[in-house]
Amino acid sequence: MNIVLGITGSIAAYKAADLASQLVKADHDVHCVLTRTATEFITPLTLQVLSRNPVLVTLEDEKQSWKPGHIALADQADLLVVAPLSADTLGHFAHGLAPDPLSSIYLATKARVLLAPAMNGKMWEHPATQRNVATLRADGCEFVGPEEDGMLACGYEGAGRLVPVETILEEVARRSAAKG
Repeated sequence: MNIVLGITGSIAAYKAADLASQLVKADHDVHCVLTRTATEFITPLTLQVLSRNPVLVTLEDEKQSWKPGHIALADQADLLVVAPLSADTLGHFAHGLAPDPLSSIYLATKARVLLAPAMNGKMWEHPATQRNVATLRADGCEFVGPEEDGMLACGYEGAGRLVPVETILEEVARRSAAKG
């Protein structure tokens, strides 16, 4: 299965390395797309080596070809997985904003979308975030998580942690089996 793996600016972004590696081991073709803020937590080079594909961060990364790479990725994707999904990118998706390649891919793809949120619990529970989640669900997006309990990177306990990588892999496997 051709998977576009979106990674956004969350401390949980470091877990994307394991997720990308495990997806490749499961015989998926993985193309990583990072937001600029994600690069504060994990490097494109790490994901390039693990995915065995170029990594897209900005539209400037597409200068090697006349064809917009983000549109090609959107067209080729069987599944768009965003893990971790920050409140910022969740809002961009819900409101149809495309300030970066990941949001552009979201708007252009016909693939199924699996979102794995990770953020501060207060941010997750905020009415604006919950409205955005409801909008994305109505648009056909599927969610896995966030975890309801646990220590968050900010020191709070509660909802907001990224679900375990194994849980995301199980959700991908279910969708892969349904496709095949």
